[in-house]
Amino acid sequence: MRAFLGVLACSLTVLSVHGLYSASDDVVELNPSNFNREVLQSDSLWLIEFYAPWCGHCKNLAPDWKKAATALKGIVKVGAVDADQHNSLGGQYGVRGFPTIKIFGANKNKPEDYQGGRSSQAIVDTALNALRSLVKDRLGGKTGGSSDYGRQSGGGGGAGNKKDVVELTDDNFDRNVLDSDDVWLVEFFAPWCGHCKNLEPEWTAAATEVKDQTKGKVKLGAVDATVHQGLASRYGIRGFPTIKIFRKGEEPEDYQGGRTRSDIVARALDLFSDNIPPPELQEILNEDVMKKTCEDYQLCIISVLPHILDTGASGRNSYLEVMRTMADKYKKKMWGWLWTEAGAQMELESSLGIGGFGYPAMAAINARKMKFALLRGSFSETGIHEFLRELSVGRGSTATVGGGALPKINTVEPWDGKDGELPMEDDIDLSDVDLDELEKDEL
Repeated sequence: MRAFLGVLACSLTVLSVHGLYSASDDVVELNPSNFNREVLQSDSLWLIEFYAPWCGHCKNLAPDWKKAATALKGIVKVGAVDADQHNSLGGQYGVRGFPTIKIFGANKNKPEDYQGGRSSQAIVDTALNALRSLVKDRLGGKTGGSSDYGRQSGGGGGAGNKKDVVELTDDNFDRNVLDSDDVWLVEFFAPWCGHCKNLEPEWTAAATEVKDQTKGKVKLGAVDATVHQGLASRYGIRGFPTIKIFRKGEEPEDYQGGRTRSDIVARALDLFSDNIPPPELQEILNEDVMKKTCEDYQLCIISVLPHILDTGASGRNSYLEVMRTMADKYKKKMWGWLWTEAGAQMELESSLGIGGFGYPAMAAINARKMKFALLRGSFSETGIHEFLRELSVGRGSTATVGGGALPKINTVEPWDGKDGELPMEDDIDLSDVDLDELEKDEL
């Protein structure tokens, strides 16, 4: 983990910062490598915070989270996941904002959303109520799903549903895999292979979890390469097990991850996130749109486009299409995307040093630091990619937002998608004008 504090002080990037918790705290730091072992295989009740180091609300919560962890030590487990760094783990549990707190109780596979307050007392009270409910269920003979995956050594795989691993053959492979819009992880195995036997329960458990977490958009399959030798030959299988990743229209790639259920699930969720829709590109229509986007996201990318009379609808749409393309390219980043027309938000333009010329323009704002950077290159996919890539690695010059706060935003009507029209001038009635008198005056 990198912590270039000097760079951070003058840069928008917040991708490389320290976590909020350390080994000296009673908060258990969780990640994809230990989450299954510590949480899913545990009989304990867990309260887990999914956070991002740059999140202001997370920083405010941290002291109370630590205090609650100390108070609950030996009674309820309190953990934290840096979901900015381990976004696959956050995605696995539907984390969309920070901080998100989940309660992992009797059924570890279906955690509950935390609904309590953010003070240490409220956290402790909620934890004890959840613990009381768990004990009551156990007294009544109810059991959850925490043991569904078993407790096998080596990474905690377990008994998923074997039907969730699709049996692939020479006859159905192309139809199921190559013609599918879904992402596939395919294991090529041999029945006599010891490593394949060890992988089987992990693969099965992962298939069930991935199916649930991705709504079936990522699938796990298996090919008996000793029977379906045509497939094995087509994909150059030389050893067992071999796992390959298939995405429609792309060459298959070798799976390079670990062989535990959690490793497989994490990679599958990464692949799933590649296919998530891009963030919405919104027009700045009022203060709420601006405030919500810039405060809820790590960065907000704002474009000021030329007036509609200067470009027409086709020209504006071409600029918006460039923005949508880049939003899709950078969709894994927690960035919001906004646009406005030149002259519609003059205070915003002024605060970013844009006003009056040089359209289209683009700025990236970090609302937490009130810093911004301007696109200096061309407003094109290449130019914007270079600009955003520099920000991602902590380079590029930045400045303070004018006034040190987000500017006032005007409420405007949304663009109707049409070409602009010049304002109509009032007709002039010349019936009462004596033209002969005008000619005499000219003489």
